[in-house]
Amino acid sequence: MPFWSQNFGDSDTPLKDPKRSFRFIVEFTGIQDPLGNGPTLWYAKSVQKPSFSITTAEHKYLNHTFQYPGSVTWNECAITMVDPVNPDMTATLSDIVVQSGYSPPTDATAEQMGTMSKSKAAGALGTVYIKQIDSDGNPLETWTLWNAFITDLKFGDLSYGEDELTELSVTLKYDWARVETANASAAIAGGGNEFFGV
Repeated sequence: MPFWSQNFGDSDTPLKDPKRSFRFIVEFTGIQDPLGNGPTLWYAKSVQKPSFSITTAEHKYLNHTFQYPGSVTWNECAITMVDPVNPDMTATLSDIVVQSGYSPPTDATAEQMGTMSKSKAAGALGTVYIKQIDSDGNPLETWTLWNAFITDLKFGDLSYGEDELTELSVTLKYDWARVETANASAAIAGGGNEFFGV
């Protein structure tokens, strides 16, 4: 039964709200909030959910052109967050980059020879979860990003003419993502509730 033809109190099965874009949680397991909020980034302001592109190969035969699917490439995710004083996200994200293997050449005579690596970068950030929740805080959709690491970090702009909160912008690359949903797929007969997963 479509939602517009049912009253909220008329059925034994409560009518669910559609997914809402403002109900979400972002977690980096590599960040532990000193205020006891675990890995949840309560200061996240917006996030792009994972997406992917599929390449195509073209084959021409006489007057005809045929398309074949190729490989899947997952697109980067951008997260915007405000910069609280505690935890200080400028310091936290800078420390993650250092833990990833970056060391500024502050002393040329004793320059460290280490470099960034994928294992250190993904390990410093930890597992990334993007959760879309319902009005009671229950997860409707949970995205897990595999081997995510920071590729772009902006610490925001300052201006005397603005009174907005300071914002940080983080861009993540990852190998692939998995989504788990609370309900089965309606598009495919017998569809489950876990996609792109193993």
